[in-house]
Amino acid sequence: MIAVAYIIISLTILSICAISTNGAIQGGGAYYMISRSLGPEFGGSIGLMFFLAKVFACGEYVLGLVEALLDVFGMDTESSVSVGVRVLPQGYWYTILYSSVVLLLCLIICLVGAHIYSRTAFVILLVVTVSLLSIFISSVAVKPQNFVITHQGLGNQTLRYNASFTGFSAATLRSNLGPRYSLDYSTNTVMSFATVFAVMFTSCTGIMAGANMSGELKTPSVSIPRGTIIAVIYTFTVYILLFILASATCDRTLLIQDYGFFQRINLWPPFVTIGIFCASLSAAMCAMIGASRILHALALDQLFGLPLAPAAVTSSSGNPWVAVLYTWGLAQCVVFAGHLNAVAGLVTVFYLLAFAAVDLACLALEWASAPNFRPTFQFFSWHTCLLGILSCLVMMFVINPVYSSGSIVLLLLLLLFLHYRSPTSSWGYISQALIFHQVRKYLLMLDVRKEHVKFWRPQVLLMVSNPRSSCQLILFVNQLKKGGLYVLGHVQLGDLDALPSDPVQQQYNFWLSLVDKLGVKAFVDLTLSPSVRQGTQHLLRITGLGGMKPNTLVLGFYDSCTPDDFFLQDSAFYDTSVGQNSEGEYNFGVDLPSLQAHFPPVRHVESPRWLSPEEYVGIISDALKMNKNVCLGRYFFQLQGEGKDSKTDGSERTIDVWPLNLLQPGCRDYQDVCSLFLLQMACVLNMSSKWRNARMRIFLNVETASCDQGWVINEETFRDLLKKLRIRASIKIVSWDPAVQHHTISEEERPSESLPTLSEDFLSAVNCMLTEHSSQAAVRFLYLPRPPAQGSQAQQYLAQLEAITYGLGPTLLIHGVTPVTYTDL
Repeated sequence: MIAVAYIIISLTILSICAISTNGAIQGGGAYYMISRSLGPEFGGSIGLMFFLAKVFACGEYVLGLVEALLDVFGMDTESSVSVGVRVLPQGYWYTILYSSVVLLLCLIICLVGAHIYSRTAFVILLVVTVSLLSIFISSVAVKPQNFVITHQGLGNQTLRYNASFTGFSAATLRSNLGPRYSLDYSTNTVMSFATVFAVMFTSCTGIMAGANMSGELKTPSVSIPRGTIIAVIYTFTVYILLFILASATCDRTLLIQDYGFFQRINLWPPFVTIGIFCASLSAAMCAMIGASRILHALALDQLFGLPLAPAAVTSSSGNPWVAVLYTWGLAQCVVFAGHLNAVAGLVTVFYLLAFAAVDLACLALEWASAPNFRPTFQFFSWHTCLLGILSCLVMMFVINPVYSSGSIVLLLLLLLFLHYRSPTSSWGYISQALIFHQVRKYLLMLDVRKEHVKFWRPQVLLMVSNPRSSCQLILFVNQLKKGGLYVLGHVQLGDLDALPSDPVQQQYNFWLSLVDKLGVKAFVDLTLSPSVRQGTQHLLRITGLGGMKPNTLVLGFYDSCTPDDFFLQDSAFYDTSVGQNSEGEYNFGVDLPSLQAHFPPVRHVESPRWLSPEEYVGIISDALKMNKNVCLGRYFFQLQGEGKDSKTDGSERTIDVWPLNLLQPGCRDYQDVCSLFLLQMACVLNMSSKWRNARMRIFLNVETASCDQGWVINEETFRDLLKKLRIRASIKIVSWDPAVQHHTISEEERPSESLPTLSEDFLSAVNCMLTEHSSQAAVRFLYLPRPPAQGSQAQQYLAQLEAITYGLGPTLLIHGVTPVTYTDL
């Protein structure tokens, strides 16, 4: 048992020493180590569990002191008359009374301050050492003798046992080698390896005593490792010597029927009595001080809100007296157990769970391979941490499976509670380091040469000028990404040579706070460039890593309409009472007023534009040259129900798809790359959570006035294509005739690289056709023609797009260059 116990605590000590020598430790000891390593959720839950362990331990030590007290001063169970020093009445309620008095003494000392305890700790150590020396001397000096031991049995029956002290005897040692577990006279239960280990292990849990007083230590990173290791070596030596001495000099009856047998066999019994009193009282005060410091640290971190808020109060000298009162009140409840052995199992389970958490914290730091994890204590590895975790968990369930399961369930509930409250902090999150480590590994494994069309998904770069006017488009594209990469891009105009520092770096927190407010799963990438076009080229080239790079560029539409300010419509951006967590929560330096002030007001009609039509069309051309798909979004400020609090499933929505190039009536190719990309994007939207029950309609344009009936064959071919692509949609046939009659450009007259000159009547007829058939749709997908090669035609190109989409509502113009559909398995 002693070997198992000290293997467990030695492995944990290695982790404690490693963490405590990796930086400055403040008050809270083990809780501070765990929370600053594993983050607020895990740290807070384990911290509260460790606080409870300390509270139970405090009650247990007090019960142990009272049991020792009654062994000396308690009245004989057979008589109600006091004899000599045996003046204290015995019984359950008397035990509670004596325990309460001892606890009150501990409370008074702890309220005065931990400095009194720390000053007397060395004196207590000397007293305990003298007591131990008296035991070793007595084992040789005291002659063999016999004792009669009495206990109160069931039904007020008095049980008598004959026991003897034999002095050093090989026969006595041999008779005590086997376990032969028997009845515990204090609880009337048969003991086992687990129950005896639970009691014994509580004497080994003091390894956290120094760590829990870290706030009172001058140099905790030096004192904690040195003091803890010396204490463990000292106690291990003492325990081994005491076990051998007791088993070689006392018969089994004396050992199992009198837990205070060292007093019977001492030269002067008060030596042992004083030693037990000092050790128990010291341990109880140490547990109370340690528990109150943990509770005080929890209250300061505001993880549990109002219930623990008073525990943050301190006296003028810095003593957390309210936390001490909390601890005293809970320890007072523990002493109602009445016997030390009754609570030993629960105390041990709580301690083992806390030790496992310390090992886990060290393991996580070691596995994260963070350059700043450089402890001066080097005698540990991830093997020792992992072995410590496993040994703690195994022994928990060996001792008491019910207590162990209950403590783990309590831990998980606390984890969920803290995760639900979503506390943020500036401590640094080990989870972030571990995630980085794993993501880097998997990104290296994501080989772009192994990409296949059947696993294609949209990876979107959405260029945002001002999020005040773009929030609805940001929310919509979040539904369109289908688990792919989603990046919000922004170009800050400027020249780094003319600036003292990079202005972009200071803006990231504002954009990331915007992402949090909108609830979208997006990254942010900002750049500084002399022009928006050049900045967009930068982002298209360098955004992402390895196989996670954008394949689709999304832009807002270039028109003259005055955008709405979304920040004035969503309460999350103007109501300070919405979405706010506990007071003092760490917000990464961005509160709501500063977020509002960072993004400029939406532009007015008279406001100058940062982007010319030629530059805008140039961005589209650049993206297509770089083999990126392009989408232009118009009127998305009219789209409702895309917010994170929206419960819509799309059952009342319609998605309309026009897969043909509406500016070229002669085009009948429904299976070109661009048309198929259009269908794929509509299908992806239809699979998202807020659109999964939306109806999809696909419109096919035909010239019914001509005698050519080929469109019937084309319709059947298209239906077969939809079946192969597993796209569920209804097909609507729409006549081209009203628009075609205004289309006067022949194929021979139009240069291949030139933009056709289309009459206003034709564009108006196309717009009327779209309005007639798609006015009720929630969103429309249209074919985006390739932009002209000549920059001089940019305004004409935009005018044509603006004319056919005028007044339609949310519309996405798409030009795809990537094959994205696959019909085989």
